[in-house]
Amino acid sequence: MGRKEISVIIQVLPALILSVAAFGFILFLLKKLQTFKVGADLVKEKGVGHRLDRLSGQIKDGAKAFLSEEYKWLAGFVAFIAIVLVILFTADPDDNADRTQGVRTAAGFVIGAVLSASAGYAGMMVATDGNVRTTVACADKDLNAGLQVAFTTGSIMGFTVVGLGLAGLSLSYLILGVGFGQEPTFQILAGFGFGASSIALFARVAGGIYTKAADVGADLVGKVEAGIDEDDPHNPAVIADNVGDNVGDVAGMGADLFESYVGSIIAAATLADNDVERALPFYLAAVGILCSMIGYFCVSTNEKGDGWNSNLGSLMFALEKGMYVSAALFIIGSFLVCFFLDRLIYEFFCILIGLFAGILIGKLTEYFTSFDFAPVKSIKDRGQTGPATVVIQGLGVGMLSCVPPVFVLVVTILACAEIRGDYGVAIAAVGMLATLGITLATDAYGPVADNAGGLAEMDPSIPSEVRNKTDALDALGNTTAATGKGFAIGSAVLTSLSLLTAFKEQANLSSFYLDLSDPVILAGTLFGAMLPYMFAALTMISVGKAAAEIIQEVRRQFREVPGLLNCIKQASEGLEIPEDQDVLPDSNRCVEISTRSSVREMIAPGCYAILAPLFVGFTVGPRCLMGMLVGSITSGCMVAIMMSNAGGAWDNGKKLCEKLNIKKTDQGKACVVGDTVGDPFKDTSGPALNILLKLMSMVSLTVAPLLRVQDNETNPDWNNFYYGFIPLVLFLIVSGLLVHAKILTWEDPLGKFLGGEDKAVEMAPAKAAEGKTDNAAASEDVQITEAQA
Repeated sequence: MGRKEISVIIQVLPALILSVAAFGFILFLLKKLQTFKVGADLVKEKGVGHRLDRLSGQIKDGAKAFLSEEYKWLAGFVAFIAIVLVILFTADPDDNADRTQGVRTAAGFVIGAVLSASAGYAGMMVATDGNVRTTVACADKDLNAGLQVAFTTGSIMGFTVVGLGLAGLSLSYLILGVGFGQEPTFQILAGFGFGASSIALFARVAGGIYTKAADVGADLVGKVEAGIDEDDPHNPAVIADNVGDNVGDVAGMGADLFESYVGSIIAAATLADNDVERALPFYLAAVGILCSMIGYFCVSTNEKGDGWNSNLGSLMFALEKGMYVSAALFIIGSFLVCFFLDRLIYEFFCILIGLFAGILIGKLTEYFTSFDFAPVKSIKDRGQTGPATVVIQGLGVGMLSCVPPVFVLVVTILACAEIRGDYGVAIAAVGMLATLGITLATDAYGPVADNAGGLAEMDPSIPSEVRNKTDALDALGNTTAATGKGFAIGSAVLTSLSLLTAFKEQANLSSFYLDLSDPVILAGTLFGAMLPYMFAALTMISVGKAAAEIIQEVRRQFREVPGLLNCIKQASEGLEIPEDQDVLPDSNRCVEISTRSSVREMIAPGCYAILAPLFVGFTVGPRCLMGMLVGSITSGCMVAIMMSNAGGAWDNGKKLCEKLNIKKTDQGKACVVGDTVGDPFKDTSGPALNILLKLMSMVSLTVAPLLRVQDNETNPDWNNFYYGFIPLVLFLIVSGLLVHAKILTWEDPLGKFLGGEDKAVEMAPAKAAEGKTDNAAASEDVQITEAQA
């Protein structure tokens, strides 16, 4: 195209420099975080907060135990896939490469997996340090102090993700590409993205199952049955619930957006026609890091912290002004980069469109999930007629919420494709994710604030005005979490479409092979459209099974721990419990159950997501695989938006009841049921679908050279169908083992626990038929009675 040539080192040099700067900024933030006071300081100065450090330590230990167990399993998975990649690409190397391609691809896979896991682990460790400091800051100073601590903690997570992602990708480009041309090098970097996607999927699924199993168990038995507050220390599942906020919303979200971040760069560079276009995504990512650093210093608030009566709009602007400053600076910086690289004016317009599309999707998500607006208020109103109408209204809100974001995505895709073709769509995804450092900081802030509020409630010595401040921070965190999920979905769709286009090019699929009316492509599209539903179903059922075990354990402790039930009764009535009469449960037992269940249940969804594209691609061929990817992106986008927004709306419907002081009424309890249904929607299945789309696209791109259509080949279908038996056999083996281990089963997970008094509880409906009314039987099933507890 006549554009200037740029060496590889110059292409990635700004990215490497700003990655190092990001690590330096992380050290600055860590040092700043360590200066904030902890519980011991509060005890010395004010004589309160005796339990804070111990409770925070329990949360941190639980999170570490979970990630250690999860990563132990994932280490074996990474080793196995790396060996498979070496064998595949060594036995049948790409014509443009040589027989080292297998080793290089496997190395990229391992590096991507390790960095993705490291980003999640580092962010989780910092988050569990920041929660107690946020509580203490609210107790010692004001709301702004708590906001600063929580946002600083989230910022460490954000800059860890972008620093590791950009540095790892840039160094892999330099090192793995030695002796290769640039096009085959980017094909190898698809292995890097494959590794990041794999870890992201397992982290998101396992973390989501963990957090929602504990949350559902704690809510149903604690709030609905016992009538105690959400973070009452007498609830055995409350520590596991707070652990889940970190492993799901911090480690899981970090790994998710790490994959989107590097995936968008890989897709754009792969679709580039020349050195200038290959350099552009690396330069944009570097500029985004610098702008995010500046934006960090713009976050502050003058709000006093009046709990649910705080001005959420003002609080939201406290975080958003940092994002807006970063976005404004990025517009200037990206224009300068595009102009001085080679006057890339068309590309600059695509970057602008992507940036504004991400912001707009976030605001649209806020409309459907914030209790300041009509959709959530309508769900609260339906609580007057019971849980069923709450669930029905929430589903309707979730489905309707698909319309505006999809319209934005459609306009973005059409506009960018018209301006600069496939590369325009890919570079728009880079523009959307360029300021991820501060965007992810606002998202990771949420679970830190949530944990801070939980710690304040679990320590009875903390004054109520402190809880008002943490409630205000928590309410803000709910909104940022919902908008963050909307942003993640939008970026996932654009990234997946770019990876899909890259696969088409690498597999040499011209328009001659892609007639949409072709039965092979249609069959692939139908199969792909089914996969998000299967994946969502598996994760939803997993949450239900894991939650059932937590519920059983909580009920057992209520029944068997001496004095605990009496404390629960006093807590439910709002009575103060003398310290010498207080009895606390065994929280570690629920942490162990959540850890075991979540790691076990992550296997099926993760394995099926990887095996599906391999089975279709090697059995039928690249055309059917192309159709499968189109179908999965289309249906997956809708299901992800619906589930995430419906769950967020149900959650804030419950929060609105708390704000209006009606949470213990029948209307409030109906909204709690809706929130319980929505928990796995918004924190397990919905977010994991983002990664499913990207993972299947990245797997397809990685194996594209093995599926490449030869020039002048008339029918590329079924050419090497016997290779497809390998993933098919693996699918059957995995399924058989999971069925044997009773992981894939319709059996009642509580069946092995039921006995004695529990069987009597199970027989309550039968007793009702002998003389009790239906209403009495329903009441007996829902409440904790003396006989049950």
